[in-house]
Order: sequence, then C-alpha cells, then structure tokens
Amino acid sequence: MSESSAILVLHQSLRKCFQAIQQQQEAWQTALTGCKPLLSSLSNLAEQMQACQKVTFAHTPLQAFPDLEEQLKYKQRCAAETLLEELGGKVADLQKVRDVVSGYVGTVFQLYEQHADVLGFEASVQRTALIPSLADMLEWLHDIERYYRHVYLESKLLLLQIRYDNLPDMQTLPQSWEKVLEHNSRNMVQDTLLKVSFLETL
Repeated sequence: MSESSAILVLHQSLRKCFQAIQQQQEAWQTALTGCKPLLSSLSNLAEQMQACQKVTFAHTPLQAFPDLEEQLKYKQRCAAETLLEELGGKVADLQKVRDVVSGYVGTVFQLYEQHADVLGFEASVQRTALIPSLADMLEWLHDIERYYRHVYLESKLLLLQIRYDNLPDMQTLPQSWEKVLEHNSRNMVQDTLLKVSFLETL
C-alpha cells in the first residue's frame, strides 16, 4: 500500500471514530446532566436524615406515635436507595460511552500500527493550516479516551463512597461532583470535534 493510500485509510477510520465520539458525547452529556439533580436530592435527604437523628421523639408531642420515628427513617432510607439506583444508572451510561469510545479509538491505533512502516515519521507529523497531522489527531483521541475514563472512574468512586453512617459527607455530594467536573475539561471533546470537522469533506 502506498503512503497516500495509507493516509486515506486512516483518515476514513478517524472520521468514523470522531463521528462515533460526537454521537456518544450526546449520551455522555445527558448522563452528566442527570447526575447533578440526583446528587443534590441525596444531599438534601442526608440533611433531613441528620436532623431526624438529632430529634428525641420521646420528648416531643410526637411521642404519641411510637412507630413514627422508625417509619420516617425507613422512608428516608427507601428514598435514598431509589436515588442511588438512579445514580447508578447514570454512571452505567457513562461506562457505556467510555467502552464504545475505547473500542473505536483502539481500532484507529491498531490501524495506524499496521501502516506505520508505510507512513513513516514525516507523513505522520505533516500538517497544513487546515488539516492537522495524523500524530495530532491520534493524540487528541488519546486525550478524549483518557477524559472519558477519568470522569467515569471518579464518578464510580464517588458513588462507592456514599455511606449512610457518614451523613455530613453525603451533604457535600454536589460540591464533590463539581470537583470531578472541574478536574476534567468538559469542553475538550467539543473543541476537538471542531478541529477535525475537515474530515467530513474528505
């Protein structure tokens, strides 16, 4: 295979990969957006649960209802479990995106390795004002894959750290979530997709 043919094959593979990323990014953003209100609800519920723990029902007019305290705690626990289940679904959606993107990125890198000898160093780093080099695009793919992987893992870890015996930490879930997002640039994927829009014209 000639150098020009190898470049064409790689550009086609890159186009498919970035198209897949664009589609997956929508699912990713939907999942991320869905996490925030669930975490806020968990935080509010933790505040209610902590307030409930501070009340001595036997010393209030509510003592006439001996089962009320247990019923209230049970309802709060059920509400928390429901929120955690929904949150787990969102994190599972993040995992699906990560897995799909990793598959496409792996295919591109495998294809590049197959044609590396034909391409050589010069062809890999050659760029123009309109077209980035193959090396640039491969690096961007690596960065995108790493972004998806890191946010998914940090989201999963945050979910695993939620404990009913640590209500103060549960109350800080929205802030912890913002830190996860701050550590990882959410605009990076969209910015990269704009850089490779030329692939649609090839």
